[in-house]
Amino acid sequence: MARIELVDLAHAYRPNPSQPSDYALRPMSKTWDDGGAYALLGPSGCGKTTLLNIISGLVRPSHGRVLFDGKDVTDLPTEARNIAQVFQFPVIYDTMTVFDNLAFPLRNRGWKEAETRKRVEQVAEMLELSGDLKHRASGLAVDAKQKISLGRGLVRPDVAAVLFDEPLTVIDPHLKWLLRRKLKEIHHELKLSLIYVTHDQVEALTFADQVVVMTQGEVVQTGSAQALFEEPEHTFVGYFIGNPGMNLLSCTVQDGGVNVGNSRFAVTDTALASIARASGGASDKLTLGIRPEFVEVCDAQQPGALPAQAVSLKNMGTHFLAEFKLGEHHVAAKLHVANFSVGSDVHLLFPAQRTLFYVNDKRVA
Repeated sequence: MARIELVDLAHAYRPNPSQPSDYALRPMSKTWDDGGAYALLGPSGCGKTTLLNIISGLVRPSHGRVLFDGKDVTDLPTEARNIAQVFQFPVIYDTMTVFDNLAFPLRNRGWKEAETRKRVEQVAEMLELSGDLKHRASGLAVDAKQKISLGRGLVRPDVAAVLFDEPLTVIDPHLKWLLRRKLKEIHHELKLSLIYVTHDQVEALTFADQVVVMTQGEVVQTGSAQALFEEPEHTFVGYFIGNPGMNLLSCTVQDGGVNVGNSRFAVTDTALASIARASGGASDKLTLGIRPEFVEVCDAQQPGALPAQAVSLKNMGTHFLAEFKLGEHHVAAKLHVANFSVGSDVHLLFPAQRTLFYVNDKRVA
């Protein structure tokens, strides 16, 4: 296991990059602690697999250094980095038994057979493969083969890190949930350093202690599931995390308040000062952000009430999912009670402690 440091790291597949869009991975510095469970989360093409392959040595970065426990490994090949990597599709030996597949990485490094058997049986039990150890891998279903691939990545206790590149893509949804929970248990038991690439926010938030959110080659926030949900540092994080994502409403500052559509939204002097400090010119974009979970339907007389119209209302069983028209904006809300009908006029409340402001997509207040 190792502490992984990325120092001034960046990567461009084209020569002589001169602007941010030229980079597959924009300049960044990051430290991941020994024994941590991290997820790289973002849409396809955001740079997460490039970052994983730089850590593993499959790609050499065009800028910056990679350190394992303070040792510079940037120029070392993959086999010299002492890592294990699990790919999107199973990488196993079909002609071998499940036991021999799991034992191969240990036998290849000269482990004694008794120690190999003990370790293989331990990992097989964790992944619920004990009953298949004598079976040839070729006769198993795709999801079972991927469990073998996971086991091959986890079987060595001395690796610097185990890297997962969307390993549950071929797994059916129910088994996917079980395997995520199992990987979490394995991490707590074996204390391995795990880095997990996915575009699925549920996978990332349920698996990792810290989630690294990426878009367009840039790391926009690293944090716990709670921090990403309650305090997104970037509008992309607010939009990408949550179902539905954060309401993001363009607004303007005027006469000591904020205008949202045709409505005026009162904000604290502290928030106004922060917005003013961050706004450098008329071209700066100011955005109000609030999660659907925090939007309230209130009485017209309540301070801060914003007039709106109910556009849709769906009973989701555990809650109501409503959509409102607020000026030219559409606002989503998750409500426990809905005592209004579609088409009716209502008033919305955005609690001050749950309302965030962004200038040029970055949180300022």
